[in-house]
Parts: sequence; C-alpha cells; structure tokens
Amino acid sequence: MRIAVTGRTGQVVQSLLARAGAAGITVIPVGRPELDLAQPGSAQQALGAASPDCIVNAAAYTAVDRAETEPELALRINGAGAGAVAAAAAALSVPLIQLSTDYVFDGMAPRPWREDDPTAPLGAYGRSKLAGEDAVLASGADWTILRTAWVYSPYGGNFVKTMLRLAETRDEVGVVSDQLGSPTSALDLADAIIAVAKALVARPGDASLHGVFHAAGTGEASWADLAEAVFAASAALGGPSTTVRRIATIDYPTPARRPSNSRLDCSLLAQRHGLRLPLWQESAQICVATLLAQSRS
Repeated sequence: MRIAVTGRTGQVVQSLLARAGAAGITVIPVGRPELDLAQPGSAQQALGAASPDCIVNAAAYTAVDRAETEPELALRINGAGAGAVAAAAAALSVPLIQLSTDYVFDGMAPRPWREDDPTAPLGAYGRSKLAGEDAVLASGADWTILRTAWVYSPYGGNFVKTMLRLAETRDEVGVVSDQLGSPTSALDLADAIIAVAKALVARPGDASLHGVFHAAGTGEASWADLAEAVFAASAALGGPSTTVRRIATIDYPTPARRPSNSRLDCSLLAQRHGLRLPLWQESAQICVATLLAQSRS
C-alpha cells in the first residue's frame, strides 16, 4: 500500500517514514516545492504523481503564537490548503486522513473532549484548523479526521526536546501546571494513522471507519507533569535533568490563548478501529531514550 503524506520534515511525516518498513507500506512525502499548501492549486498534480492508495494531510501552519499576527496565511494553509488536498483525494478516488487538533475546542469543558462536542477555537490557529475540517467535510472526499494533541517525537522541534535542552544549562525550569492535555508521541500517532489507512483501503464500504476521531496518548498530564517525566527518564539514563517549578498560565503569557483543558476522549477510535495509543508515560520514556542515544552517537 502507498500512502502519500503532505509535507517533508514534520514530526508526523518523519514518524510515518520511520514506521513504514515494519508496517509493510510505502510512504511518499509530498511537499515543497511540488506541493505548497499556501498555493493550494498545486495539490492535485503533486499528489496524483505519487499514485497513492491513501492520502494523509499532515502538513500545516503550526506556529500557534505567530498565527495571531498572520491569520490570513494560517487560514490559507490550514483551511484552503486542506480543502485542496481533500479535493485531490476526491479526484483520485482515494481515502483522505486529515490531521486536526485539540485547539478547535475552547478548553472549558470539565472532562475530556468528545468528537461531537461543540467547537469554539480561542485563537487564529484553532480557527484555521477548524476551517480545514469544514473544507474537508464539504469536499466530497472519502474522509476521516484525526484530532490529536501535544505532539512530541525524536524529530523536529517539540516540548520534550526543548526540556532536555533547557536541562543542560538551567537549575530550574518554570513549566505551566494548570493546562491539562493528552501528550502524544508522533510515532504512536503514525502507527494509528497507518492502521486507519489500511482499514479504509481494505474496507471502503464500511461507514463506521469514517468520520471524526480523537487520537492521542492514553492518560492525561499537565505540561509540568510531562516535564517532570522527561527529566526523570533522562536522569535514569544519565542524561540532563533539572527541577520543575510549577507555574500558572498567567505567569507565562503568550500571544495566543491556550485551552486549559486539551484532554481528548479517544474511546470512539477504540470502538470503531480497535485502536488505543499507549500510555503517554511509556512513550515519553521511549522518546527520551531515543534522543539521548542520538546525542551520544
């Protein structure tokens, strides 16, 4: 099976490439200059050249804070760009997996978010990703949307890598403790994407496999919890570690408002696809071990 994935260097693309061999599939990254979601007209030709059995739209504008000053660009890439990828999937008659985010919610619910909860993004990034969901829904494509949250991996820039870097030079790191989420390894997410793609290709008439699903690490944590887990795992392997000073969101102002509750209820994915991502603590330890091994090689 051939999966075309938008982008070249992102965490999900790199994780799909890392998992492809063991899964017995071929992953074809399709990115700039052939495919530029800021220029949506390039999508169909670029994706068609990959001759895919399934398309994964993993490319996105992800600079959450910068989106507040570049809302039009974020909307063009995450909204119109997603619509163009979906239109290409429809024209090619192949299923589409669109990646989305917890930022489509306002974070005010007292429990993990379900797929049918009302969306109400707090900022430009969330609005652009919700626009992408709407464009996919209206495209006529054979679509499945996977919303995820708090993604980290051995690739690219992410929270886990930042914490390990800071631990090398700081005696203490202030980390927000009043935002809750579902930390997600991009490698675990890649496994889930591959499983969903295989099911969509093998059972094209099964309506239960389609729709909006939440796909995030099992369990919940604050950013401070995740940081402490990273430092504990690193210390156990002789790597850098430091002390976490728990702070409130108000003590770490950012241009974009973050949802205070980003926890995702992933039971529908388990029910329909038989998939449940590993405990976030286990995957965080694996990621830290991988990063330390890379730094020592």
